[in-house]
Amino acid sequence: MSHQVLARKWRPSRFENLVGQPHVVRALVNALSSGRIHHAYLFSGTRGVGKTTIARILARCLNCETGVTATPCGQCRPCVEIAEGRHLDLIEVDAASRTRVDDTRELLDNVSYAPVSGRYKVYLVDEVHMLSEKSFNALLKTLEEPPPHVIFLLATTDPQKLPVTVLSRCLQFNLKPMPAALIAEHLERVLASEGVAAAPGALLRLAEAAEGSMRDALSLTDQAIAYSGDELGESEVCDMIGLLPRSRLTELLDVVWAVQGARMLGLLRELDALAPDWARLLEELAALVHGVAVQQVLLQEPGAAAAGTPDDPASRWAQQAAAREAPEDIQLAYQILLHGARDLPYAPDARIGAEMTLLRMLAFRPAPDVQGGDSQVGDSAGNSGTRRAGRAAPAFGAAPERGAARAATGTPARSPTPVTPVAGAPGAPPRAGGSESGVRERVARETAAAPASKAGNSHAITQQGPAPEAQRTAPDPGSSVAAGLDWHAFAGSLPAGPARELALHADLLECGSERVVIAVQPAHRMLGTARTRARVAEALGRVLGYQVSLELREQAAPSGSTPAARLAADAADRHARAEAELRADPVIQTLQETFGAEVTRVVVAEEEDRPDAGAPPAS
Repeated sequence: MSHQVLARKWRPSRFENLVGQPHVVRALVNALSSGRIHHAYLFSGTRGVGKTTIARILARCLNCETGVTATPCGQCRPCVEIAEGRHLDLIEVDAASRTRVDDTRELLDNVSYAPVSGRYKVYLVDEVHMLSEKSFNALLKTLEEPPPHVIFLLATTDPQKLPVTVLSRCLQFNLKPMPAALIAEHLERVLASEGVAAAPGALLRLAEAAEGSMRDALSLTDQAIAYSGDELGESEVCDMIGLLPRSRLTELLDVVWAVQGARMLGLLRELDALAPDWARLLEELAALVHGVAVQQVLLQEPGAAAAGTPDDPASRWAQQAAAREAPEDIQLAYQILLHGARDLPYAPDARIGAEMTLLRMLAFRPAPDVQGGDSQVGDSAGNSGTRRAGRAAPAFGAAPERGAARAATGTPARSPTPVTPVAGAPGAPPRAGGSESGVRERVARETAAAPASKAGNSHAITQQGPAPEAQRTAPDPGSSVAAGLDWHAFAGSLPAGPARELALHADLLECGSERVVIAVQPAHRMLGTARTRARVAEALGRVLGYQVSLELREQAAPSGSTPAARLAADAADRHARAEAELRADPVIQTLQETFGAEVTRVVVAEEEDRPDAGAPPAS
């Protein structure tokens, strides 16, 4: 045969040519350079990551005529014979076909004899975990104290099946699966030497299909060359291995996030003609969504996205989607895809299961932000004007029909109402878990019950709706409105979401006519994204009656004056009072004295769960 497959043709013959196992190469090179050679080595790892290759290179290093070296010459007789598999002192044993104890005893009978032509007699036992228990027992003594001219090299894909007595006698090296990017880079070098052109997307798909195995990647590349000739395209590679092109998958996600249900169903019909693996399709969609989420994190650091992202169409799409979509949408889509892949075996049909998963992505959206009626997953301040319309509306563009149904049944449609933040009693900010309506009801009760002497309290902020444009002018820096912002009341009035969490964990440093300065600890810095700061600034503008910019600073010292810290302290105080009252209760004391009862845990009910507004009950 004149043709040699790529997996054999490009098998490394020196340590410097080995790809993907630097931790193993470093240890072996240092051992060979210093002369600290062990008598038994165990190489474990999945298929095609270089176990046998490393063992053969090590055998050449030990028997090269230039001496024991980490860089064998490759030209002497032992190096050539080991590379061709005909060296007399390299005994390769397939343990899968020689599992009996008699085979092991026959092998060990020749251990005591000196090498024929080399420096060491090397026993390379592949798939050593296939040996029987008696074979392992027969091997133990020789493996522990072999003659000085014998080296054992053991390779296995399942080290868990080896007895501990064998593991303790060997130096163990765990070979790792190779990343897809590293495999694609090596395939690019191989194909360039072979004179075969290949698209970057095709190489990446081959690398992903190999699942960490370089041998599988080279074998798939051989198959791809036979399938498509001297030029490998992504579509041809995907057709060969039964995958869908990334461009089709990204288009599918784009139409889902654009809430184009009819277009999505049309794409699914087109994909169904290709007979795809629907479970694999959901997994690849989840992988693409993960890439978008990663890009959203990188976009928060200037220069990080450009430095850590490869230049390929899928990565460019991920960057565009990360700037266009909201993080809440991305996280929800990933969760829906994972659940859909998990539930696919229970669907009537695999295609139905995948279709219902994508329909679920259309139907479910994060809860809308009641402030100003905008969705809480709205774009950042720079992109808010280009945010697509109807984001918070139901899927498939069905908002008009649903509104018509409400009108037909006489059910009034609920419209978003601006939040009316009002300070609570002095020193007692509103509870973090309260809803908007609950905040307004408590505000009304507290306002009606407040003494007339407190009507002019500068810490109370009331607003009956957005101020007219003519009145939305910035007051003087020293005005009471600018200086009297009750940050605790403002934070408690925000709806649940990232903006509320940022306000709850921040200290108000400055409230002026043009800017508001807050400080957070480094642990909560991740809350201060551009989108979240824009929402907090917008809410501050509605409360103060004029537009302000929000500036975020870091403070290293822990703060006990943030709304979250104050709420936690109040909750701890309520719990301590409730526990003290419970332990002092005569009934509880009688039960303890009579029956030896113990109070192990005290749970304080939330406000909305209490039967009345009196003292908090405990259980």
